[in-house]
Amino acid sequence: MTTAASASSSRTSPNWPHCGHGATPAQPVGCRGVRVGDHVHCLAHLGEADRAAYLAALSPGSDIDHRGTPFTAELLDELLNALRDPATDRPRVGNALFDGASFSDVAGFGRASFAEDASFQGASFSGTAFFGWASFSGNASFQGASFSGTAFFNRASFSGVASFLETSFSHDAYFEEVSFCADARFGEAAFSRDARFSRSSVYGAAGFLQVSFARVARFDRVSFSHDAWFGDASFAHDAWFDDVSFGGDAYFDRASFSGSAGFHSVCFSGDARFDGARFEAASRLGPLVCGRRVVLDGAVLQQPVTLEMAARQVSCARTRWASTATLRLRYAELDLRDAVFEYPVLVAAGLTRFTRSEPATGWLPETELSDLEPGVRLRSVGGADVAHLALHDVDLSTCRFAGAIHLDQLKVDGWCTFTTAPPGWSRHFPWRWSRRNTLIEEHHWRTLVAPSPERAASSGWKSPPPDAPHLKPAAVAALYRQLRKSLEDGKNEPDAADFYYGECEMRRHDTTRSRGERALLGLYWALSGYGLRAARALAWLGAAMTVTVAVMMLWGLPAHDPKPTTTGRQAAAGEEIVLITDTPAPVDPTGPADERVTAERLEKSLRVVINSVLFRSSGQNLTTIGTYTEMASRLVEPVLLGLAVLAVRSRVKR
Repeated sequence: MTTAASASSSRTSPNWPHCGHGATPAQPVGCRGVRVGDHVHCLAHLGEADRAAYLAALSPGSDIDHRGTPFTAELLDELLNALRDPATDRPRVGNALFDGASFSDVAGFGRASFAEDASFQGASFSGTAFFGWASFSGNASFQGASFSGTAFFNRASFSGVASFLETSFSHDAYFEEVSFCADARFGEAAFSRDARFSRSSVYGAAGFLQVSFARVARFDRVSFSHDAWFGDASFAHDAWFDDVSFGGDAYFDRASFSGSAGFHSVCFSGDARFDGARFEAASRLGPLVCGRRVVLDGAVLQQPVTLEMAARQVSCARTRWASTATLRLRYAELDLRDAVFEYPVLVAAGLTRFTRSEPATGWLPETELSDLEPGVRLRSVGGADVAHLALHDVDLSTCRFAGAIHLDQLKVDGWCTFTTAPPGWSRHFPWRWSRRNTLIEEHHWRTLVAPSPERAASSGWKSPPPDAPHLKPAAVAALYRQLRKSLEDGKNEPDAADFYYGECEMRRHDTTRSRGERALLGLYWALSGYGLRAARALAWLGAAMTVTVAVMMLWGLPAHDPKPTTTGRQAAAGEEIVLITDTPAPVDPTGPADERVTAERLEKSLRVVINSVLFRSSGQNLTTIGTYTEMASRLVEPVLLGLAVLAVRSRVKR
């Protein structure tokens, strides 16, 4: 698309000469002249008769070229009256060139109709500039213009490109209810007083790159149909974007908000990017709804702030929280990599839908997010010091904790969920995975050490993304240990027990540890799941008791209970009689095994075994094999019972 300046120059009469009036180094050609006879005169310096003749020759829709002309209010009124259309009572101009023109008083272009391009590049407006209800059918360029008085563009309509590049507004600027049908370009413009764009519509791209707003900037209820660029913009006072809708991406990267930043009831259909933005006094951002991503990477938030957002993704990588903050999120996958938390920051799930701000009513629309769960999913805290971070009702099933420090001080509260070990039986080994909470880092490690990707996929462990670090078991064990401490401090003993299990698992697979330690951990795992699997310990206890009962029945109980025998020697009358009572040694049972399996021997064997579990001697006469079997059972079986009790305790401990 051609710019207003180039289009205007191509449509200007090339044979019109210049007069030398007002020539300056900045504008050496002076103002545009009007030929009268053999002389060229500036419109402002024509005689009354010549000016009347020139104006009389104009008609509605005529092209005009008054570049560099100094206009008074009376002279401009005369020019516009000559172009007024009797049918509409509105000045109607064809191609209009006012580049470098100066308007010393009120510039009343209200309700004017510019049928083709209009160019005011470098024009200066010393008084009030009134373009209310004006319509620009072609491109309109105010590039480099200066407005010393109030600039009124309320309800104006721009059908072509509206360019206000490098324009300076020394007084209030009003662009309320303006319709920009094409691009609106305000790059590097300077607003020294209030700038109001309320209820305007921008159907093309909106460019506010490097714009400076010295006072209040109001964009409430503005509709941006395409991308909006506010990169490097400076808002020295309050900036209001309430009830704004962005149909494309919105870029506020490196923008500076020195006052309040109102983004209440804002709807973003694309990305909302605040990369490197600085919020010095904002106390609240949102509620807002974003159909894609809200990016706060590298942003700085200086004051206590509450963020309320519903989005697919919220990225806060390298974000600096210089004061307390509360993030209430819906549907979002949150990234906190390398974030800096100088004060307590709470991340919580928004349980209810966000409402619109006053005076609007109702709920913010969430139709673009209806395919997602309304909870919050934390993606990563790698590289962050999480000592001041608190999580409430957050899904941590895919969160990567590797690289974070002070994980033992992380506060995990409410209904926070972790990923679990794969349920069901292993397809390649005869055991069933214990159902427990795990870290995603363990999933990634087990996938990487699997013999083949197919086996890893079939086992149910989750594969790592390409950017995931390859951690060793010792590193994963350290993550489990720190998070276990955090859960224990929060009185979450059951989940802390799962993390103790995971820590022991990683220690058992850590090849840098001694073989003896790994063997001991393997035995601990096999017998009771590190003291956390009561069913496993009870199964081993039952098996040990069964074996003990069988040994007792077959070899431990004697063939017959030994009967005490009293022996003595006959003495003469009057001599003392000495009698000795002794119990014969038990006789090992003999004969077929089925003859030894009787109800009586079973009852005696159970008595021996039950007493051995409770560290008591049965008092039963046993064979040599039975005696050693009882001694072994009195050592092993109480330990197994204790492990089962310990496992139950870990699940019900408060």
